[in-house]
Amino acid sequence: MMCISAMLRPSIQCDEIWSYVYAKAKQVAKMPTAPSDAGSIWTWTALDADSKLIIAYLVGGRSLTYATTFLRDLNGRLAGPCQLTTDGYAAYAEAISDAFGRGVDYAQDLGFGDTLVVSGNPDPNHISTAYVERQNLTMRMCMRRFTRKTNAFSKKAANHVAMICLYFLYYNFCRIHQSVRMTPAMAAGIDLVLHDVDWIVELVEQAFPEPGPRGRYKKRISN
Repeated sequence: MMCISAMLRPSIQCDEIWSYVYAKAKQVAKMPTAPSDAGSIWTWTALDADSKLIIAYLVGGRSLTYATTFLRDLNGRLAGPCQLTTDGYAAYAEAISDAFGRGVDYAQDLGFGDTLVVSGNPDPNHISTAYVERQNLTMRMCMRRFTRKTNAFSKKAANHVAMICLYFLYYNFCRIHQSVRMTPAMAAGIDLVLHDVDWIVELVEQAFPEPGPRGRYKKRISN
């Protein structure tokens, strides 16, 4: 589990980004062979505004249940208090209260310069979702699955999740962020090494054994 403790009170921005699996939701009903997880799928992200580290993420629906699960996981990855900012999506307020308590420093960025303090005493200078929304754009640019009109969408939810896991591993530990001039993991103080794709491949090979032959094969007898 990654924990972030580089700052006394990190400023964390949360958001969710839409994509789809197999087909867009309005088309699924017309497809009798569509899998049960076809349709809209959301990726929840929590970004540290200073290091640009993606601290936590969750892939699934866009309900209060998913919001609460995501934010409880985020809280478990922090070493101390933080300031939270989200957009005005209704599920956030209840989920953050459940995961962090009613005294957490939390505000909403409502757009066009409007903000709303929901609880605690958040610093007005850090009430923003600009960085996490910019991260949404980076995801769309780096993963074609997130393009709004594409034929590269995931055919299975498991494939979609696997791609997102690889992306965030690369983003946090291998990609030098232009703002901090190092990887987000290095900027957050949780790693000192600039990793590469070979490192990711090694991790995958360690986690999953080499696959054997598929199906039944008969030994060929030569004459």
